[in-house]
Amino acid sequence: MSTDTADWPTARLCAFIAELDFEQIPPRVVHFAKGLMIDWLGSALAGKGAHQVEMIDGFARAMGPADGPSTIIPTRRRTSPYFAAMVNAASSHVVEQDDVHNGSVFHPAAVIFPAVLAVAEAENKSGRDILTACIAGYETGIRVGEFLGRSHYEIFHTTGTAGAVAAAAAVGKLIGLDAAGLNHALGSAGTQAAGLWEFLRDAADSKQLHTARAAANGLFSAYLARDGFKGAAQILEGKKGMAAGMSNDADPARLTEGLGSRWATEETSFKWHAACRHTHPAADALQSLMRREGLGPDDITDVVTHVHQGAIDVLGAVVAASSTERHRIAR
Repeated sequence: MSTDTADWPTARLCAFIAELDFEQIPPRVVHFAKGLMIDWLGSALAGKGAHQVEMIDGFARAMGPADGPSTIIPTRRRTSPYFAAMVNAASSHVVEQDDVHNGSVFHPAAVIFPAVLAVAEAENKSGRDILTACIAGYETGIRVGEFLGRSHYEIFHTTGTAGAVAAAAAVGKLIGLDAAGLNHALGSAGTQAAGLWEFLRDAADSKQLHTARAAANGLFSAYLARDGFKGAAQILEGKKGMAAGMSNDADPARLTEGLGSRWATEETSFKWHAACRHTHPAADALQSLMRREGLGPDDITDVVTHVHQGAIDVLGAVVAASSTERHRIAR
């Protein structure tokens, strides 16, 4: 690895974010980002009333200010940017229709938009500022997810881990950090990045906690960097960085590949079904079959599906349910 710090992948990524200007982003990418934002807003509103969101909002009520510049979307209550980002990020990840980038297995909207919008309200930022910052977050978070690889995803919820770094990049861009400041922000976010799939084993509430903390920690890290707080320079690719502890197939080249020419933001896809994206091919196939054969729900007693290895790696061992268990689940 080069001894020139400017050549380090994290430094090069931060330089790209710092230099990113609205005018240099292709109009099609800006237009696509607007659609992602509208889609995210629907997901954030749809999380209203979920017990996980209400509990995190309860924490925000107890610990945060009773008023402030930033809006908690499901309730319209106002508070500080930090707590608004936290609650809105939790609410964004409830109904399983937030966007997803397949290659990085990452849900960018749920962590980037809550942090950016909360800060934009407080700092009186323009629509151009918001879109530029969000695109910077998407370009960063997607590349971090790809860099960490599929081995990372087997244990870690990438939206919680790469998401913290993405939120830091987005907020850092919004508040005007230079490349060095962004590097410090990413360093602080990366050392806080967390999110383990163990919650799937017993249906714990951690999924919404992961997005809440990723957005809040990213925001926290960017503001700390603005005040001069130093973060690790190579938190991503360093010998004791994220990849060293969270991956066995990390590829540092993915952090900078195609910067300025490949716009990963527009590779992000929308969800047409309110379910984990791993289930969508099976749902699409079932719908296609039902249309072709003229079948209704009452005509179907059993469905057998096959999923790809990535879904199995996260879900774990799958056992066939008995007819009694299927009946209980259906009820």
